[in-house]
Amino acid sequence: MAPGRGRLGPFLSRAPEGADIVRALQVLADVPSPYGHEAAAAVRLASWCTARWPWIDWDVQRYGRGGANLQAGDPRGVLLYSHLDTSLSGDPAEDRPITARADALPPLKVTASEVTGFGLGVARAPAAAALIAFVSTASRGIPARLLLAGSGTHRSMLHGPGGITRSTGLDHYLATEPRPSAAIVAKGGPPTILWEEPGALYLRLRVVGRHGAVLARESADPPGGVIAHAGPVIEAVERWRAAYVASNQAPGTQVGPAAGIGSLTAGRPDKPDLFPALLEAGIYVVTVPEADPQAIAAALRSEVETACANGPLAGCTIEVDVDEIHPAAATPADAPLVRTARTAWQKEFGAAPPPITGWTGSTDGVALRAHGIDTVRLGPASRPSAEDPRCDVLDLASLAAYARLYAQLLS
Repeated sequence: MAPGRGRLGPFLSRAPEGADIVRALQVLADVPSPYGHEAAAAVRLASWCTARWPWIDWDVQRYGRGGANLQAGDPRGVLLYSHLDTSLSGDPAEDRPITARADALPPLKVTASEVTGFGLGVARAPAAAALIAFVSTASRGIPARLLLAGSGTHRSMLHGPGGITRSTGLDHYLATEPRPSAAIVAKGGPPTILWEEPGALYLRLRVVGRHGAVLARESADPPGGVIAHAGPVIEAVERWRAAYVASNQAPGTQVGPAAGIGSLTAGRPDKPDLFPALLEAGIYVVTVPEADPQAIAAALRSEVETACANGPLAGCTIEVDVDEIHPAAATPADAPLVRTARTAWQKEFGAAPPPITGWTGSTDGVALRAHGIDTVRLGPASRPSAEDPRCDVLDLASLAAYARLYAQLLS
């Protein structure tokens, strides 16, 4: 349901942009678009858009091995940005360590008032609304630019063989295309306008001992291997997390901190007769303005070293590596784009955008601001499906409202 609006009744009969939003979502749902492998989805969507709106030039910009952007319109205009990739891959077997489910995903479901499907809340639903808003604007001869980019979700570069450089679809676009005058990030979020967003980084915590064999418990150091003593490490990370959040509030801004362990690995599932020497935790950290990534990592290492100093892990090596995605960034609250967004919000929803503090979601809006581009972020809120939490539910009336709002901002 759109902010400030009641339910609008049968969606497709009352919202002229509604049918095309639904069709765009159906096209996006047809082809998987995991991080770095969006080319097939970009080509499929470009083909549909070309058939539907042949007077617009739809361009697939490829990068890397399988990444791709879909772009269209006049680069001199305001950039309307969203992304094609989804946080989960959409392959149940690959996503099972996160979802604990291996059954097939349900198909996209559309009713008179709602749409339910995989990957909608992250970006597919806002991307569909942005696409229709762009078409509406371009069809009126207004210079505007649409970018549905690949690799818009966060991934740690600390995982795997190392030496990997982060390269997103937006990075590729900004390196090869004219710089836009301003940008709108169409992504799900709070029911308001964001002109400030936090930064984000990954930490990799490693506790290193000596491997051994289960049949000879004392062969490992510590006996039983590091995995047998993971409890104090996790407790130390949680103490550090609580202290980090408490001491890194950002009063007077829209943003706030967050942190947590998202992965914990040790040993090999096919070789559990060996005690592992390595316990590794992957930690995601949301950062506020002026955060120091190295100081954050040092505080974590100190907390874990203290926890391990007088116990079985005392002889282990503690390492913490940092992968900063981007620091926090803001557009001035009185920038023309922000003022225009406030006016458009008032017109669409009948009230001023609500104030917000402590927001912890970071997007490529931060990267756009790092290039000196005034940027606002706004988009419809989703909720998990009660039938399958891998799927998101969105009100179609809200999607239509945001499509109109995006079109106003482009005009």
